[in-house]
Amino acid sequence: MTRKKCLICIFATAFAMLLFAMPALGAGIAQAATDIKAVGKAAYLVDCATGTVMYSRNENERLPIASMVKIMTATLTLEAVEKGEVSLDDDVTVSEEAASMGGSQVFLQTGDVHKLDDLLKTVIVASANDSCVALAEHIAGSVSAFVARMNERAAQLGMSNTRFKNCTGLPAPESYSCAKDAATMFAQLIRHKRYFDHASVWLEDYLHPDGRKTTITNTNKLVRFYNGCDGGKTGFTSEAKFCLTATAKRNGMRVIAVLIGADSSKERNAAVSAMFDYAFANFGNDVLLKAGSEIDNCVEVVGGKTRSMRLTVAEDITAFRSAAESADYRIKFELPSRIKAPVKAGGEVGKAYLVKNGEILLEKPVVAMEDVARRNLFDAIGEIGRHWTGSKD
Repeated sequence: MTRKKCLICIFATAFAMLLFAMPALGAGIAQAATDIKAVGKAAYLVDCATGTVMYSRNENERLPIASMVKIMTATLTLEAVEKGEVSLDDDVTVSEEAASMGGSQVFLQTGDVHKLDDLLKTVIVASANDSCVALAEHIAGSVSAFVARMNERAAQLGMSNTRFKNCTGLPAPESYSCAKDAATMFAQLIRHKRYFDHASVWLEDYLHPDGRKTTITNTNKLVRFYNGCDGGKTGFTSEAKFCLTATAKRNGMRVIAVLIGADSSKERNAAVSAMFDYAFANFGNDVLLKAGSEIDNCVEVVGGKTRSMRLTVAEDITAFRSAAESADYRIKFELPSRIKAPVKAGGEVGKAYLVKNGEILLEKPVVAMEDVARRNLFDAIGEIGRHWTGSKD
């Protein structure tokens, strides 16, 4: 082979290798371009189990959040179901006001009757404004009464930088929230299993009473394209720009990420994905004591049918760790030596504390695992008899 031919061969091989490597190089550049510090107006990343904040930027700044307002609409709907005020199987009649809503909708018609759970699904999946209004009227009697409930619930949750003016997130004067508050209300929503049943829907035909079908598509693309993401709520108006509150879970750790005010949906999704990546690459959770598991400590019951009772914690006690951390975590209990009967299962008896290097990080209630009734006369007589006969039963 001549020198010229050899050089041509080497050049061709190098060029082919460069072409082969270009997709990987492009991916690296795209990843590097997703700087969460530069995307949007505000961002927030928090661990669900412990409330540990992993990243925040302008998290308390009051901003329009568009359809992320529907997080509270869905939350109040599921809380009303939980309280027994309404049922998922309720028939909801569509009013003229509901049917006339613009923006994202499922095209409800005045006078049609839909199941409450079906309308809730269209809110969670497709951000349907008409379904929001129909639910609000059914639950509270009017939209204004429902919005009052939204603001009341926000105050209860400590959402001091939030003010709702409607249940849809359509533009309204003096309507605002912030990244931290969005995470707070979303944390309440994802407590409900029914939310995840709907949030996982990607594409589905919604059947109307007259036989019409409306295809609903999940507005949160990350439920399909990000490993571990199983819920979220998008938002967009020209004022709010592109917003997203989403949750993802990997290896037992669930996190919530919020992004407000991105310039495009692509940028918004990339930034939230980058926050998820950061969380899962650098942190983890260890459940040190699971709710429902019996703890070794016991408490004497005075005047009860049994002399002691089994105890557990009301919620999991979870240690939040960085990837390189080797801190010493311990659980300490604060319990009375004795308690008077009767005691109800689930009744608080004391406290459990998660302690890291001597510092208390969080506390959880210690509760009774079972009812302990008050001892009556026949119980006392039986106990005397057992002592008299020497029985240990």
